[in-house]
Amino acid sequence: MAISIGDKLPDITLKTNGANGPEDLSTGDLFAGKRVVLFAVPGAFTPGCSNTHMPGFVIKADEILARGVDTIACMAVNDAFVLDAWQKDQNAEKITMLADGNAEFTRALGLELDASGGGMGIRSKRFALIADDGVVTYLGVDSKGVDQSSAETVLGQL
Repeated sequence: MAISIGDKLPDITLKTNGANGPEDLSTGDLFAGKRVVLFAVPGAFTPGCSNTHMPGFVIKADEILARGVDTIACMAVNDAFVLDAWQKDQNAEKITMLADGNAEFTRALGLELDASGGGMGIRSKRFALIADDGVVTYLGVDSKGVDQSSAETVLGQL
């Protein structure tokens, strides 16, 4: 069952980009005492993610942060090296990149997508959430397109 509004996010260790390469980052630490916008993509460098989803958050980052958000994070079931390269490619320095390489956090949220038919294995569904101190206050999951998880939709929820 997928996570819902009012639920506490699970504490799972992900990888993020550090000064000397990938570093562990606990979701418990990431969300504790903060207002966080997390959006997830099926894969870095994929067309919809690179042409529509990520650019919206890059363009709207200052506006999102100005509305009391402490962190904007992007998660994908990719490794930290891929997410580091994608962050640079997208000029997304204001966005914390989260690598859920084994889909542990994605599965714990109940938001996994089986893309094995296309040779991509288990991925994350496209979604965005807002969490206050680790509790979900908004969750938008897209079945097609980027309507529920766009930067514009998130702004409307802040």
